[in-house]
Amino acid sequence: MPVTQDGVPAAPEPARYRGALNPDTWEQELEAIPMFMKRCPAQIDAARQPELACLQSLLFDEERSPAELAGMYKNEGNEYFKEKDYGRAVAAYSEGLRRRSGDAELDAVLLTNRAAAHFHLGNYRSALNDAIQAKKLKPTHLKAIIRGALCHMELKNFLEAIAWCEEGLQIDSKEKKLLEIRAKADKLKRIQERDARKAKVMESKEQCQKEILLAAIKERNIKLVLEPSDEEEEVSDGLAEISLDGFHSDSATGAKVHLDADGNLNWPVLFLYPEHEQTDFTVAFHENSRFIDHLMVMFAELPPWDLEKKYLPNNLELYFEDGEREEMYEVNPEHTLLQMLQHKR
Repeated sequence: MPVTQDGVPAAPEPARYRGALNPDTWEQELEAIPMFMKRCPAQIDAARQPELACLQSLLFDEERSPAELAGMYKNEGNEYFKEKDYGRAVAAYSEGLRRRSGDAELDAVLLTNRAAAHFHLGNYRSALNDAIQAKKLKPTHLKAIIRGALCHMELKNFLEAIAWCEEGLQIDSKEKKLLEIRAKADKLKRIQERDARKAKVMESKEQCQKEILLAAIKERNIKLVLEPSDEEEEVSDGLAEISLDGFHSDSATGAKVHLDADGNLNWPVLFLYPEHEQTDFTVAFHENSRFIDHLMVMFAELPPWDLEKKYLPNNLELYFEDGEREEMYEVNPEHTLLQMLQHKR
């Protein structure tokens, strides 16, 4: 601990806060702060005196023409773009466009540059809109055309990408970038069309299988509960009253009713044991299988939660719920699933 000449402990020096002025050079430091300057320097270094450069820009903005200001913001945006700061680049180009320079070529460049920045941010729709506007202002602006074609590629609009390339190649038939994009777009368009044809065939096949399944259900006089719908859709062969949308379980298996190779229906069936909050799930319950046959397998051994040993196959009572009527109906374990599904109620 420091002491005075008299041997008395000296008071600690006051702590300096961060950014405090140096006691020896405080006058010079104050002179460097724009608010306390007595005179403005003849030359301003924007890198060393950014605050002063900003104030100077604000003071002289009113003296510059809209085109000059737009050009300044274009250059600022270009610097941000080089640094890969695309968000600020978009803001700078947008500010330049707000100046309404009246120069179609300058505005086309601002729009094209902003499209490039949007593109790198993944804003392909915004980038495309800028490219479209730039092309309107300057139809021969190849950079705008190339950017628009690239946007269509990202949006998987391959036919439109080809059209943009063709338009650009009319201006310069040897433009390498456009030739590359057109070749790639043509290849991807063919793949897209092939996949669309496959999907259509698959959809048609699935619809055919669905109608066969619906016909099999209707043929068995199985009553289905309809889910309310505001839309009326036309379904062939008078099957409008039946929908398979709800014929699946909430299980992760995604099991659905289906016809097997012999033309028999197999249904997903959920068994609930409310007393113990337990469940069993059968993925494919054959319509001609009896409930007792399943119970004999399911309860061949006592489940660990049946501490009272009550869940024996021959002791169990079965019920199903009619959700529409909110009623429970008893099921004879000797009956098949089909008999239960055909229950008269």
